[in-house]
Amino acid sequence: MEKQFIKNIEFSKAHDLVNLVDYQPGKVVSLTLSQNKTLSMTLFAFAQGEAISTHSAPGDAMVHILDGRADITIGGEKITATAGQVVVMPADIPHGLDAVENFKMLLVLVM
Repeated sequence: MEKQFIKNIEFSKAHDLVNLVDYQPGKVVSLTLSQNKTLSMTLFAFAQGEAISTHSAPGDAMVHILDGRADITIGGEKITATAGQVVVMPADIPHGLDAVENFKMLLVLVM
């Protein structure tokens, strides 16, 4: 078997990332695509009203909003991001996310 760096997604096929995770009322759903010492890629579906509390990460985190709208707070400053937009959160700076409405995102953490 060959080494695989990406998981939980069928290889050699076109995918719409937004369709790989589904909303569930009152929950945050995640699907890890890759995770190692230097990179983490995870898809998320947030039900409206759900959040990730303020925390910091050891690397730069890039969020690509795939659907919906989220408030992202970085170092105390709030940004509203919508489908198609990307926000980068710098390493070691406190940040958090709030689902203003249902939203899906791809999180890429580079360490």
